[in-house]
Amino acid sequence: MRIDAHQHFWRLDRGDYGWLTPALGLIHRDFGPDDLRPILARHGIGATVLVQAAPTEAETRFLLALAAGAPEVAGVVGWTDFEAADVPDAIARLAADSLLVGLRPMVQDIADDGWLARPALAPAFAAMERHGLAFDALVLPRHLPRLLAMVARHPNLPIVIDHLAKPGIAARDWLPWADDMAALAAHPNVWCKLSGMATEAAPGWTAEDLRPYAAHVLACFGPARVLWGSDWPVVDLAGGYDAWMRATGTLLDGLDEAARAAVLGGNAARFYLCGRGRPVC
Repeated sequence: MRIDAHQHFWRLDRGDYGWLTPALGLIHRDFGPDDLRPILARHGIGATVLVQAAPTEAETRFLLALAAGAPEVAGVVGWTDFEAADVPDAIARLAADSLLVGLRPMVQDIADDGWLARPALAPAFAAMERHGLAFDALVLPRHLPRLLAMVARHPNLPIVIDHLAKPGIAARDWLPWADDMAALAAHPNVWCKLSGMATEAAPGWTAEDLRPYAAHVLACFGPARVLWGSDWPVVDLAGGYDAWMRATGTLLDGLDEAARAAVLGGNAARFYLCGRGRPVC
């Protein structure tokens, strides 16, 4: 089964999407399951992982309710306050819904670049391990050294780096991103999403603009720890789902059939869904 390991739904009148302003044009509207289903059918994608887009538990509850009525959504990555005094209880309450497969603090938007190193986060990470939840690392290249230190402290926590950590593809930035990603890949509990690349590239991007970054991730993590995701509907700001899917075919053209199948679905099932979410394993 093909699985889109990273997509979003939102409803603007909920009012907790601080980043989602009218300046974003195409995506400043509501998106839900009915908008996505024709796209999934067109590309033969059988399941998705729905990822939070607002730093509130209310949005996570909203997404879990949407997912309950959307059979194509196999799991939800939500949000909770990692520094709350009752965070273990909060995580237990959210994890009582089997569709919750992970949690994602929006690290890229946190003012303190050293946030991941805070000792106050340890109870949250421990609770995630107890409940079999994955950690989505929404980070930028400057956060990678802090993420590496956090990984060393939590070797049993499944961690996936969203969007290759958003390297500066448009500017052809390479170091220290490439070295930091290689260091993270040395830890077997760290995976990477092949997603979000188009929005980091210059307008009019081609697959060849993206290839060095995708090739580096595939070489470091291996095709067994890379998950494909669309980042829909954000991808509509940079060519759309169809263009990203075509580019994906080019970026994976050096892999054999089994490795391609793993990146395009099997790995998402293993990382997120074997044990939680809807059964696709």
